[in-house]
Parts: sequence; C-alpha cells; structure tokens
Amino acid sequence: MKKFVKKVLGDPEAKTLRRLRKRVNEINSYEEEYKKLSTKDLRAKTDELKEKLGKKGQSLDTILPEAFSAVRETAWRQIKQRHYDVQLIGGMVLHEGKVAEMKTGEGKTLVATLPVYLNALEGKGVHVVTVNEYLAQRDAGWMGQIYHALGLSTGVIIPDHSFIYDLTYNNEEHEDERFRHLRPCTRQEAYGADITYGTNNEFGFDYLRDNMVREVDQLRQRDLHFAIVDEVDSILIDEARTPLIISAPSATSGASYEQFAKIARQLKRDKHFEVDEKRKTVVLTDAGITYVEKALGISNLYDTENIRTIYHLDQALRAEALFKRDKDYVVTKDGEVVIVDEFTGRLLKGRRYNEGLHQAIEAKEHVDVQEESMTLATISFQNYFRLYEKLSGMTGTAKTEEEEFHQIYELEVVEIPPNKPIARKDNPDMIFRTKKAKYNAIINNVAELQKRGQPVLIGTGAIEHNEELSRLLNKAGIKHEVLNAKNNEREAHIVAQAGQKGSVTLATNIAGRGTDIVLGEGIAKLGGLYVVGSERHESRRIDNQLRGRSGRQGDPGETQFYVSTEDDLMRVFGGDRIRVVMDRLRVDDDIPIQNRFISRSLEAAQKRVEGFNFDTRKNVVQYDDVMNRHRVAIYTLRKEVLKQANITGKIKDFIHEQAEMMSASPESYSEEFETQLQEVFNLDNATLDKLFDTDAEKFSKELIKAVLNKYEEQTKDFGKEIIEKVERDIYLQVMDNLWMQHLENMDHLRQGIHWISVGQKDPLVEYRRQSKIMFEQMQNVLRHDVLRALFHARPVSEQELDRPIETELTIAARNSVDNADRIIELGDEFHEEDFNVAKESTSQVESGKRHNAIKKKRKNERKNRKKGRRK
Repeated sequence: MKKFVKKVLGDPEAKTLRRLRKRVNEINSYEEEYKKLSTKDLRAKTDELKEKLGKKGQSLDTILPEAFSAVRETAWRQIKQRHYDVQLIGGMVLHEGKVAEMKTGEGKTLVATLPVYLNALEGKGVHVVTVNEYLAQRDAGWMGQIYHALGLSTGVIIPDHSFIYDLTYNNEEHEDERFRHLRPCTRQEAYGADITYGTNNEFGFDYLRDNMVREVDQLRQRDLHFAIVDEVDSILIDEARTPLIISAPSATSGASYEQFAKIARQLKRDKHFEVDEKRKTVVLTDAGITYVEKALGISNLYDTENIRTIYHLDQALRAEALFKRDKDYVVTKDGEVVIVDEFTGRLLKGRRYNEGLHQAIEAKEHVDVQEESMTLATISFQNYFRLYEKLSGMTGTAKTEEEEFHQIYELEVVEIPPNKPIARKDNPDMIFRTKKAKYNAIINNVAELQKRGQPVLIGTGAIEHNEELSRLLNKAGIKHEVLNAKNNEREAHIVAQAGQKGSVTLATNIAGRGTDIVLGEGIAKLGGLYVVGSERHESRRIDNQLRGRSGRQGDPGETQFYVSTEDDLMRVFGGDRIRVVMDRLRVDDDIPIQNRFISRSLEAAQKRVEGFNFDTRKNVVQYDDVMNRHRVAIYTLRKEVLKQANITGKIKDFIHEQAEMMSASPESYSEEFETQLQEVFNLDNATLDKLFDTDAEKFSKELIKAVLNKYEEQTKDFGKEIIEKVERDIYLQVMDNLWMQHLENMDHLRQGIHWISVGQKDPLVEYRRQSKIMFEQMQNVLRHDVLRALFHARPVSEQELDRPIETELTIAARNSVDNADRIIELGDEFHEEDFNVAKESTSQVESGKRHNAIKKKRKNERKNRKKGRRK
C-alpha cells in the first residue's frame, strides 16, 4: 500500500529532503560573512535575531538560515567541529517537530545545537532529553560552550542534582574537561536557563513534583515549550509501558507473597498451568485450580471473596514462569531484586515492578519482601511528552517504528542521508539447528578474527547468555572483556578499548546506545570492527543498533548474526516449521544454512513480536488517556489555585453550586437535612429557623444568601490576608487527598474492568463511562469538603499563618507510612460510598409535602427550645 501511495503521490520524505536541501544553500550563503565576524559580533547576533523575532512578519522559520549559520561558525571556533550539510538538514527536521533518523557516528549531539539555539531565542526554554545522567552532563558541558559563546545559558537536571554551565566555575576533580564548568545550582535556576539538558525520568518526575508543591516559588518547570528527545525510540517506544510513579510505602504483609510463591513452585507447567509466551500470560488448568483450592483449603477459587487470593496467585505464577533471573532481573549481594532493562541491558536501580509483581519475585528468590506502595502521582512517558507544545527526536533506528510514532505522537520520521556512504558489510544470518552448534561457530570465527588482530564486538540478549559465552571463550583461550549490567561501571573503559587491535568485547545490549567505538591505528586496513550478533532480538531496532556500532562515518566494518532454532524468538515464533525445513534439507547440526524462506520467517517473527508490543502499548495509551484527562484537569486547577492572589471567586462558586445541589437533593426533605446543612455550612440555629420558615421554591436562594453572609462574616473575623491563605491551604489539602484516593480507585477499576468483557461489553467503553462518573463524584466531594473545612475553621494567629502548611500529599511523599495507610483506608471508603450514582429526585408535589412536614416539625422544635430557655 505504501509503495502504491508513493508511486501515485510521490515519496513525501524525498520531497521533504529536496525542500530542505534548498534551505541548506541559503544557510551556506551566510558562511563567508559569518567567518569574518569577531567573537563579540557573533555574540551580538543573538540579540539581533531576538529583536527580529519581535517584528511583524518575522518567525523562527524566517531567521533560521542566520541562526544556523551563527551556530555553525561558533561550533567551529569553540569545539573545532563544523556542521556538515546533512547535519543542517537534520537540524531543520528537528526544528519542524519530526524524528530525524541518523546513523551512528553522524553527530546527533552536534545536530541538536541548531534547533536548540533557534528555538531558545523565543525565551520560553528548550529541553534536551537524554537516556542517562552521564550523557546529560557531558552534552551540556560540551555543547554549553557553543551556547555560552552566543549568550545563552545552559542548565542540567539529574537525580538529586542540578547544574548551570558557568565558565567562572572550574571543578578540577573531573578528568573530563566537559564536566568542569558545571556549577551546582537550584532546580529553578537549571530550568530557568535558556536550554536545559536532563534525563527523561527527571523531566517527568519534576512535572509530578511540581503538582505536589505548596507554594508558587517551589515550582521547578516553566510551561513545556519544546523538547528534543535523544534516542527517541528508546524513550517513547521501549519505555512507553513504564509509568513514572511517585509512591509512599503501604503496610502489607510479605507472608502472603511467600505463601503463594511456595504454591507456585509446586505447580507443574502444562499440567497445572499453561504459558502463552507470545502474550506473556499464565493460565491455570482445571487440575491447577483444584490443586490450589486444596492447598488453600477453599471450595471455590473464583468466589468474589477470593479476589485478593487470585491477585496474589497470578503474580506468583508470573514471577515463577515468565520472569527469569539474570535475564529480566538480577539479585544483588545485598539480596535486592533489580530489574534489567531488556532493551539496553542496564540495571534499573530504584525501579520496581508494580501491582505486587516485584514482591512476588522477591518471595520467589527468598529475599526480604519489601512493602507494597500506594501511588501519590503518576504519568506515562507517552502522556508527559505529549504535553510539550512542540516535540521532536533523533535516533539511529526509528523507521521500523514509523507507524507508532505517527499514531501515538503524530511525529513524522525522516531518514537523514549519511555524510559518507556506509562501507560496512552486513552478512546474511547463519542459521543452525542447535544452540550448541551456533556457539561453537561463534567461538571458531572469533578465534580466527583475533589471530589477525581484527577487533570483535559480540552482542548478547541477556546476562545469562553473556556469561555462558564468556565461559566458552575462556575455555577456548580467547582473552576478552565482559560488559553487562553487573559491571556497567567499567563501561567507558571497556568501550574505549573495543576498537583496538586484537580486542574481543562481549556485551549485552548495554553497548548499543550512546557509545562510539573508535577504531585504533591500522584497524581500518584489517576490515574495521567486526560485530557478532549471537541471537536475534525481538525488535529489529535492537539488532540494527548493534550493527550500527560498526562502520561509523564511512569506516569499514562487518556484521554477522548467528541464529539457532532453539533461540527464544525462533522457539516461540515458528522455530518448529524452520526445523522441519532443515530436516528436509538434511542439514547437519554444525552446518549453517542461509535460506531465503528461513530469513523471511525470522523477519516475520520479529514483525509479529513488534506488532504484539505495539498493540499492547496502544492499548495502554487508550486507557491512560482517560486518566490523563483527569490529571490535566486537576493539575491545571491546582496550578491556578497556587498562582492566583486569592480564590474568593472559586469559593463563592462552590457555595452557589453546593447550596443548589443540596436544595435539589431528595435528602433536602429528610429529617437529616438540617444536620447536613450544619455539617457543611456550620449555620447557627437562628439562621436555620429562618431558612425553614421560607417556601420550598425560595429555599435555595435564601440558603445561598445565608451562606454568603456567613462567608463575609468569617472573612472579617479572620482578616483578608489570613482567610486567603487559609482558603488556599484547605483547597490544596482536600484536592491532594481526593486525587490520591482517585488514583487508587481508578487502579481498582482498571484491574477489574477486564471482567466486563464476559458480559459482552467493551471494557474500554465501560472504563471510560465509569471513570467519568468517578471523576464527577470526586469534583462534588471536593466542593463539599472544601466548604465544610472552611466553615469549621477557626481564626489563626500570625505565627500560625507563617508556619509552612503541608498537604497530605507532601507529607506522604516523604515516606510517612502511617499517613499512607490512612489514605488507603479513605480511598476504599471513597470508592465504595462516594461514587454511588445519585438517585433520581422525587416529584415536586411530593417534595412540597415533605418540606411542609419539616417546617411543622421545626416549628414544634423552636417552641420546645424556647420553653427550655425560659426555664
């Protein structure tokens, strides 16, 4: 279909490149003029371009040629690097809010300086997002020289630290000069810079933290203007299913996890449970259900009272059958279960699986089971980065995920041509019947390559395979370096030596990103870096990243992938059929084949996995979009409350809405109505007596009038300055508590919504419907609780006013276990009671009768009170 569209309409990417090449000529026309400028005059170009932006008819696009020329000349003077024409094209693609696919060694870091400088001229801040702390600091200190020379400031944010590029500051403790001028600063100063470099996690977490603060001056981020995401496929695709969560501990006993881990160990695969490795699910068989019921002493596992039991059992089975030690996670010497990133091979310290899975793995591995946690704030990368006014990204591998970038992020992918033609030779896959035969072939090939001095990089998909190959290399007497998540602190040193003569480096996917392997002297004549892929990854992108380590910037190189029908990918997706073909061809175990059908089957298997993963991420974002609408609404309202001088208008609106709602409620004609009015508005008996003497149709107006009068009296009692602060503090406290409860309730709804499909309903449609009811009810409770707290507040002293007021959210964020427990209890109560849909109101005739009855009763009560007072 794509080929047909290109044939009829022309290739849109080719049209884009032709258009941008014309602009390259325009940029180049300024080069000689800018070379003649002094450093001071070049710096003055920034002010000149900012001034132009303020004039009618001028935009970033009109000043682009001059801005790009200024950056190119400054880069040459400061760091001795000049942007190639193809890098100018890459810069324009980024400026236009697209994804630039640029091969390894094409200088993505330098390319980013062009759109970063141009967009920073608007003064709204530009964020450059990297995958780790090292790259954030390195790139800020390195490219900061260019921005500083042009009069712009550069900040850096990483976990627990912030920096600003400052030439007057010199930290000589750093061996790398690019780090020496990064001066420690506040978060606000780093975000206040014209350009801010940082990790994807910290940008997202700071967004969440900003929606937990108590005062405006505690806010970190400005409005989200423009972001360039480095390794954009890793962050927006691979990390899409991993939400950012700020949580607090919740006291849940680890004994349950240990009990179910023991049961899971006793169950036998295929007899008691079945595993779908494609969808990564585990399902009990009838025999398994019977076994579990007997082990737990229950009659029916699927009774509603056993929902928690099913939850624990499901996680225990997943931990036992789907998650493998030294592949999906490692257990440290301290007995800590640490996740291994399946795409990079790095340890994700501090990150935990949610929904009790991490605890189930801890129980499986017989280490201390840590507490479950409750969510205080959460957002996915998908929804965080879509908050930016403009978003772009760069990577060496994006084309295979082009559809997802377009559907989820509305990002177009443009492949930037390399500066020099690629000289690397990519050999067809060698396919073996067994894993043993495959490993033997790898060892023999590596031994030959090492003999002639050609450096070799061997890529593995998991730590266990990495260690297995290392044992075989040692057995063969082949000296080598091992790089995986267990020793990644030596990464820089190992990678620096990987291009030297005779070196053999055995690495997991950890060496796939952000690393440049520079060839040693004379290596090009030996054929360059030889890359060995010991297996195919589920994603073609990961394979392409490994290939990309070789043949950078026109260097020679060679790649070879080895595959066996016993590999996980082949076994799960069609290995049996391929084995049948090899049997028909009568292929010996040690003889590799290079068959077109098998190669196509392998690629088809990868595409199927990518399709599965895309569908999963698409499903996640559909559900998360519902929650995101709630989050945007609440966070927008919260920021308004923080920034407004006073919220008197909101309080008065609340009074009108609450009074009208209570007056129209069926309960307004019940005997408890007076108590409810006192509970919310704290009205005195005299006011209530007067109210109940009015006719039913006038009651609402009179109630509003009475409450507004009370509000005016309270304002006088407190004083204007104090009441404004009290109102804001109450509003934030109530909102924060209700938001945490809402997150908890939405999580309960999400976990149980899949049962809806049994009733022939669409779970997503039902999730949207029920979540809408829950959100509306939360808004009603917000109004009710704010007014109740405000009208029951007592005047405070100046000293109390100056004392910092903390919300439940900010207290819980500091790991207050007691508080977290209380919030969970409130969340359960809120879920069960406050989300009940209001019943239809009774008829006006019936309402009038009841109102008259209440009036009569109130009249008798007044007489009794008077008699009592006379006594």
